[in-house]
Amino acid sequence: MRCPKCKAPETRVLETRTVSEGRVVRRRRECPRCLRRFTTYERLEEPQVMWIVKKSGQREAFDRDKLLKGLARACEKLSIPMEQLENAVSSIEEKLYESGQNEIPSQVVGDLAMEELRKLHKVAYVRFASVYREFTDVSSFIDEVRRLHEERGNDV
Repeated sequence: MRCPKCKAPETRVLETRTVSEGRVVRRRRECPRCLRRFTTYERLEEPQVMWIVKKSGQREAFDRDKLLKGLARACEKLSIPMEQLENAVSSIEEKLYESGQNEIPSQVVGDLAMEELRKLHKVAYVRFASVYREFTDVSSFIDEVRRLHEERGNDV
């Protein structure tokens, strides 16, 4: 693996472990030349292209990184490790591929993302929901928090 900083052709693996229930190999690496440390992920490449169908009818290829960035944006300034977000994206991706569909409505992806965020952190869930469900006023926000509160008791 080439160093992303100094482009040295060889790096040293410091730690290897599996994540996402064994579906992904995470490697912590170090460059012997510049001593930069970085993480790489190794996962099975899915052979088929999966298309996401937007509300407008526009189609675009499924982009794992775009999904991860969206989840990360909802989790900004919250103490949620990146590894948990990676696991959430892997879980969503696996469910999408298991569906066997080549074209998936964006609503399905959004619903799965909300389901994963709900498990991770309630604030991240509400943040994501506010954008995904296009909350237009404070009452929409309050309704969603109230719904969460009623579903989970008083732990919200």
